[in-house]
Amino acid sequence: MFFFFIGGVQPQVRQVLKGAATRCVRCGSDAALVEYENVLKLFFVPVWRWPGKSPALYCDNCSLLIPYRYSSFPPPSDGSGSDSPTLPDVLRCHSCARVVDPEFRFCPFCGSCL
Repeated sequence: MFFFFIGGVQPQVRQVLKGAATRCVRCGSDAALVEYENVLKLFFVPVWRWPGKSPALYCDNCSLLIPYRYSSFPPPSDGSGSDSPTLPDVLRCHSCARVVDPEFRFCPFCGSCL
């Protein structure tokens, strides 16, 4: 007897709490702070939904959804020039803006080339 199962649990955005809260780890565009829910799908049909445990960051550009507790990214600059002094660019990753050891060739957080 052969049983073929198509289904799984997939997170979906339920509500946007704050738009452009920070930058996306993967693509660098604005990411929103959202509430999400997990959805059990069987044969591509939603069967059961339950809320996520904590807020998450969602990027519309690359569809990345990561828990907010794992992010420590600075918010995107508003272009007003009132940002506090920052570290030199050689100590920050150009994709995720995290502090990186200058000896690294790749960012240990997002994997982009430095």
